[in-house]
Amino acid sequence: MGLCRGDEVKAYKILKNSYYDSVTLMSTTVAIKKELKLKELVMFMGTDMNKDMIKSVGLFDEHLQSAEPNDLMLAIDMIEDNPNWVDEVLERLSAKKQGTKESQRDYKSINQTIDDLNPNLAIISVPGIYAANEAYKALEKNLHVMLFSDNVSIEDEIQLKEIGIHKNLLVMGPDCGTAIINGKGLCFANQVRRGNIGLVAASGTGLQEVTVIIDKFGGGITQAIGVGGRDLTEKIGGKMMLMGIDSLNNDEHTEVIVLISKPPHQSVLEKILERLKTVQKPVILCLLDAKFDNQMKNIHFVSTLTEAAIKALQLTGKQTPDLLNLDEEALRVIDSHRKKFKSTQKTVKGLFCGGTLTAEALSVLRPFLKQVTSNVAKKEDEKMNNPLISKGNNLVDLGDDTFTQGKPHPMIEPTIRLERILDEAKNPETAVLLLDFELGIGSHADPIGVTLDTLLEAINIAKKDGRDLAIVAYVCGTDKDHQNLNQSEQRLKEIGVIVAKTNAHAARIAGKLIEGVE
Repeated sequence: MGLCRGDEVKAYKILKNSYYDSVTLMSTTVAIKKELKLKELVMFMGTDMNKDMIKSVGLFDEHLQSAEPNDLMLAIDMIEDNPNWVDEVLERLSAKKQGTKESQRDYKSINQTIDDLNPNLAIISVPGIYAANEAYKALEKNLHVMLFSDNVSIEDEIQLKEIGIHKNLLVMGPDCGTAIINGKGLCFANQVRRGNIGLVAASGTGLQEVTVIIDKFGGGITQAIGVGGRDLTEKIGGKMMLMGIDSLNNDEHTEVIVLISKPPHQSVLEKILERLKTVQKPVILCLLDAKFDNQMKNIHFVSTLTEAAIKALQLTGKQTPDLLNLDEEALRVIDSHRKKFKSTQKTVKGLFCGGTLTAEALSVLRPFLKQVTSNVAKKEDEKMNNPLISKGNNLVDLGDDTFTQGKPHPMIEPTIRLERILDEAKNPETAVLLLDFELGIGSHADPIGVTLDTLLEAINIAKKDGRDLAIVAYVCGTDKDHQNLNQSEQRLKEIGVIVAKTNAHAARIAGKLIEGVE
């Protein structure tokens, strides 16, 4: 352990052969830091990439250079020296394991789990340089694969998916964050009822959004298959999207199929449309920002996630209200805010945890605003020069690598967003803050609760400056999620936040709030 003294106390420790998965480390770092009142804490496995991450936050020390991939690296910045810091960190890090049932076991290999549990699916969440190897092992043992890990090479992804197709096994990912298989949510997912609607998606939060809307209005899910963000690129060729279509087409319980993605490569789109000619079931194709001339009777093209869910419900005999309409009450609230805005307040600032929700909001907001930029934009004139710098109307995906290097994803730890909320509230141009909150398994236990005080502070910052700040939020969840959708929405409403019906509805409200502002 290294120790440096000055205005602060920094210390370092390598724990040999102490493996923790990245999700556990990310989800506990902020809580441990807060509980132990530390200035900074990083916990990573000893890969070269993770060493670079520690360097990026200014806590690297040569003591950590010898760490190997299966070693746990700890780096800490303390206000006062605490010789017991390692024990205290490990005690809290191990709390999750201590809280599990005695009947549960820790397994060290895929072979060990097969011998003991006889599973049919493997979820892989290890550093990217090891992930492909584990996926090959799982496929060899005839397991479906959900590859949560990223940083897997395109060459490995192609080969893994070709093996999966040959063996009739799903390879969901790499970088697949959401799936619902046989009623069980995997990684980031919401608690939704079973039903007759099947989905295939190259988007995690997009899949969550459509499934929660379907659940909210009485529909249900057969399977929700994630394919990973690169599946619809030219090199991968939509291999798992095509396999997912075939799987749902052959599933006797699936009556309606929903496909979700950002616009695929044209060659991949042509493959999908050709494959859909073999499907007799109705299909909803939601490719954000894509334009179509529909020539196929059983294909329904939609431009938002909300419309995808509405159409799926309609095709299964369920009726929904107009989830994009701004009713009289919404218009009254919008008009009230518009009257109180100062002449300097001209912009919408979107701070998102979900990347696809960011992209959908960008698509919805375009008709309302002369110019809007985002770090998820594909059009050159809409790309933010620097997502760390707010300028004009902008929508920022805070789950982007720019923000998460060395830090947990904001869905796991939403405090990453708090400082940015206050910065935008201090900006005299800000009229609207546009936010999303994701509930469900994998997400923070109370994303609303950790944000409320900051939202109140933001409102007061604007008020002290004689400005009115409109906050528009959407909560992606169901009444069965452990974070409690109804209570989450109610707590936001109680402090004056405008709570939308869907993510697209939230974007419409935000756009209407500053529509026509010069």
